[in-house]
Formats: sequence, C-alpha cells, structure tokens
Amino acid sequence: MKTKILLADDHKIIREGLRALLDKEPDMEVVGEAQDGLTTVKLARKLLPNIIIMDIGMPDMNGIDATRQIISETQGIKVIALSMHSDRRFVLQMLKAGASGYLLKDSAFEELASAIKTVIAGQPYLSPKITDVVIKEYIFSLPKNEDTVFTKLTVREREVLQLIAEGKATRQIAMHLNVSVKTIETHRQQVMEKLGIRSIAELTKYAIREGLTSLEP
Repeated sequence: MKTKILLADDHKIIREGLRALLDKEPDMEVVGEAQDGLTTVKLARKLLPNIIIMDIGMPDMNGIDATRQIISETQGIKVIALSMHSDRRFVLQMLKAGASGYLLKDSAFEELASAIKTVIAGQPYLSPKITDVVIKEYIFSLPKNEDTVFTKLTVREREVLQLIAEGKATRQIAMHLNVSVKTIETHRQQVMEKLGIRSIAELTKYAIREGLTSLEP
C-alpha cells in the first residue's frame, strides 16, 4: 500500500517540484495539494492522507495552527514540517502542535523521502540542524538548581555510594579505592547526612533511582 501524501505550501513551484519527485517513489503517492492552511485542514478531512508535508508560512492559516487543528481532529495523520525557518520559536511551536518531523527546505530530497518513511514507521524525524535547536532548548529549560546525585555529592562520594549499592563491604571499598577503612566510613557518613538517608538499603534504592547502578548483575 502506498503512503498517501498531501502537500501544503503557498508556492506552486515547490508543490509541483515535490510532487514530481515523490510520485517517482514506488511506495508514495501525492493525493492532493493545498496553498494555504485552511485548505490544508479541509483536504486533510476529505482525503485522509498518511502524511502532510507542511510549510509554516502560509496565508489564511499558518502551518502551525493548521497542524494543531489537524492533529486534534484526525487520527492517523502525521505532519512533517518543511520550512525555511530554523529559528527555535518555529521549530518548538511546530513540534508542540503535533508535528512528527521537521526539515529545512535546503534539505536534499533523499532526506525528505527518508523522513517520510521514518515517520510512517512511528518514529520522529528531525534534520540535524533542527536536532541541535531542540537539544539546546531542552538544556536551556532544565532547572538550574535541580538537585540530583551529581549536584549533591562529590565525585568520590558518588564512587563510594555506587560501590555500597553494588553490595561491597567497607573494607572492599577501601581496598578498591586505595584508602583507609576510616576514610570510607567518613564518606559513607557524609553521604547519608547529605541525602538524609539512614540505612544501606535506602542508599541502594537512591543509587538505583539516580542511575548510578542497577539491579542487574
């Protein structure tokens, strides 16, 4: 069964170029074209395509609002943004609207074909430049004062905590780290005080939860 594709772009020459290339793909078929957001929404309801290649800057209704409306109204339709905009505002709003992919218009056609197949398979697709934008936004939005094992404990304290969680005795840990038993006992006490934990069992649970170790051998 061929993947049914709807092209949404206000530039006719781009739609015609994409149609010519996509129709050459044996497993893809362009079933419609739209020159604005409102028409895209109407054709999405009528044609029920598998994929919509969506521009952002279109008349009547922009691609972001069109995507949001289509995704909220119709199940099974995936949207791939094909835009000239790499600005984080456009990228993030398009993804929040429900788009499954985002490519720039200077991408090669092979990348678009690959994106369509990836999205049809249920996976998101982002151009490398767009991935960079999304990762930077994620890092930027992280709470700067978030408490984790990496902010609460020193490197040595994390080493001791991990070894404790892995079931090693105090003397074994001391030998492993080439320090005295008393030093390990001091580190263990400091870890417990910093974390507000009073038992080895709770220390182990905390280490697993924070990803320092796992239950697997």
